[in-house]
Formats: sequence, structure tokens, C-alpha cells
Amino acid sequence: MVRYIIEELYRWKQNPARKPLVLQGARQVGKTWLMQQFAHEAFHHHVYINFESNELLRRLFERDFDINRILLEIQVATGETVTSDTLLLFDEIQEAGRGITALKYFCEERPDIPLIAAGSLLGIAMHASDSFPVGKVDFLTLYPMSFPEFLEATGNAQMALLLHSRRWETVNTFLPQLEALLRQYYYVGGMPEAVKCFAEQRDWQRVREVQTAILDSYDRDFSKHAPLQEVPRIRLVWRSIIGQLAKENKKFIYGFLKEGARAKDYEIAVEWLQDAGLIYKVHRTKRAGMPLAAYEDFSAFKVYLSDIGLLGALANLPVQVLLDGNRVFTDFKGALTEQYVMQQLRLRKDRNIYYWSAENSRGEIDFLLQQDDRIIPVEVKAEENLQAKSLRMFVLKNDGMHGVRFSMSPYKEQEWMTNYPLPAVEAALS
Repeated sequence: MVRYIIEELYRWKQNPARKPLVLQGARQVGKTWLMQQFAHEAFHHHVYINFESNELLRRLFERDFDINRILLEIQVATGETVTSDTLLLFDEIQEAGRGITALKYFCEERPDIPLIAAGSLLGIAMHASDSFPVGKVDFLTLYPMSFPEFLEATGNAQMALLLHSRRWETVNTFLPQLEALLRQYYYVGGMPEAVKCFAEQRDWQRVREVQTAILDSYDRDFSKHAPLQEVPRIRLVWRSIIGQLAKENKKFIYGFLKEGARAKDYEIAVEWLQDAGLIYKVHRTKRAGMPLAAYEDFSAFKVYLSDIGLLGALANLPVQVLLDGNRVFTDFKGALTEQYVMQQLRLRKDRNIYYWSAENSRGEIDFLLQQDDRIIPVEVKAEENLQAKSLRMFVLKNDGMHGVRFSMSPYKEQEWMTNYPLPAVEAALS
């Protein structure tokens, strides 16, 4: 399995001013695998501690933050020597009492020891007993696997290389094969266990069982981590996302949850799911000014799931409908395609993602990106229907802007807009 984000870990290792690194992300996105793979590749020696399963060391930080004592106890408990050449791996850090706070003291007293701490956002962001070591740690967020990573994991590495080459004439030549692989990704998604299962077994039902198990574990986590009074609201928001995305206007509507539902009753549930890394909010911006954040409309937003495969599983979408392009699937296909595009766009951490809609609701841009010193309007088309009236009008009204459309049509450059094929989203704007 290949995760491109491992390059960020190598940059962290080489940084002379590095701090303890917190590797965060939703449950089961592959944090443990990633840091262990990096340890094997980049270090001769590492010590791995899982605080969820290691009861002996779970109380390691509760007495005090004497780093010399802590290191001694780690060495005695593991039988391993810890030096400045040893990579320390603290997994499920939120399960260790005061473990998150302890990272501050590693930064201040032993910055020579490389340390990666991993934990789910469910635990880290909501750990009530710890004061967070602001300014004393580096952060890296891991998301589900991208489409090119999926290609590499499933024996299609040359297709991934082709997309990253940006040789668009050749990409156009192989577009039918890439579209077929993209349909597989729509079903399997990017959760590593589901991708591994598909790569090894090619069993659609087994993939769905893996996805369902992940969804069940998330549901159990609602009760474990969320305030008791918020759990029913969190579940209602979570289950509404399918219908919210299936609407022609994908703006999140609180009244869609239940009759009479109001923002003040459910906004905590929405924020909780976002803090946990299970959903992603895209806010409306009122105009295409720089910076877009200055024109953000906090009352209007769209909500996407963390992973397209989990969205299909939550909707109980049959594999035949997706792979065969069944006409019954037409309405929800737009929702899945927009989910896919958002999932690839957010992989670049310096890219701010919004959407735009007119005050009179006549016209909408699916995504409005601020990337480097550019603002890029993006339209998403599930098929080859290439009418782009909103995008064209938006570009004409904003001098110097160039539009981007993702569709199932081949790459094509026009004066006001570039059409990229959907399989190339991750590579197109890199």
C-alpha cells in the first residue's frame, strides 16, 4: 500500500526545528500503518507503544512529567533502549492519562528524540482531561486514500503515474479504462481496510461488510465520546447526509432533519461530527474576493462524508447500480461525484474550499478554491452534459479568472475554462 503523505513525514524528520508530531484523522484511516511503515523505512530503531492495549504504560504520565523517569519506564517495560536515534511511536495517545499534555515536555526537554503520537480525532479533539500543548507540537492529518493511491494499491500503478504526468492527450486515450476504475473507487472508497480487501479478494460483498463494520464502530463512538444529550442529534445529522446531498440544492437544511428542527438545536451535533473528522463542511462565500474567508457565510454550508465508499454504504447503494450506470442511479450520481471531487480537493492542506451561490439562488458554483494567489471556480459534472451556464457567467463577471470543470469528457482547454476528466481531479490542480 502507498500513502503519498509519507513524504511529509520525511520532511518532518529532516526539519532541524521539528517538534513531536501529532498524526490525526478519523478512525481507521490508516494512522497506525502509516507511522509504522515510516519507522521501518526511515529509522534503524523505533519503539511502539499502544496505550489502548498496554495497561502497564497507560498511567505513564499521571505521576509527573519527568521525561527522564518516563523514558526509563518505557525502556524497562519494552526492553528497548531509547536514544536520539530512536523513533518513539505513541499510538492511541488519548487513552493515556495526560498523554497529550506530556508532548509539551518532550518538546522542551528532549527535542532530540523524534516522537510521533497518533490518535483518532474523536479522542484527541475531545479529550477533556488534557490541556493541549499549543505551539509545542506539529500536526499532520491523514485522510482516506485518494483515487491515485487506490490505483496503486489495486495493481494499477501505471495509471496513477499517467494521471500525475499530466500528459492529457495520453490520459484522454486511456479515459475509458480510467472511468471503469473510478467507478470501482466510487464503491470501495478510500478506507484502507476496504481497499486492501478489494485488492486481495475482489469481493464486492466483503468490501461492503468492511464498510458496514466501520460505520458501526463510528456509531458506537458516538455514545462513547459525545455528550449524552447530543447523541440522538448526532445520529440524526449523520443519517440525513445522504438525503441532503441527493437534493438538487445541496445546502444543508436543518429543517430536513425533522419538522421544526432549528440550527440552535443541531449545530453542536454538526460541529461534533466535523471535529471527529467524520464529515467535512464547505461554507458558502458571498463573493470571489481575496481572501475568500473574508466573505464566508457561516449560516450556509454543504456537508460531505469523510469517504465516498462509506457514503455508498450508508446509502446501501448496490454495486450493480453503480458499476452498470443504471438510470435509476442518475439523481444520486451527482451527489457521489461531488463527494468524490471534494474528497480529492481537500488533500492539499494549503487549499481553502468554499462554494458560491447567488443571493437570489439563480446560479451556483460547486466549489470555489483559494489556492496560492489564485481563486479557482470549479464545476462538477457527473456525466458528459457539459452545459456550464453558471460557471461561464461567473468567470465573465470576474476579470482574470479561469474556470475548471470536472466531467467524464476528455481534457479540453478553452479560453475561459479547462475541462479535466474526473479521474484526474487529484492531479489536475496540484
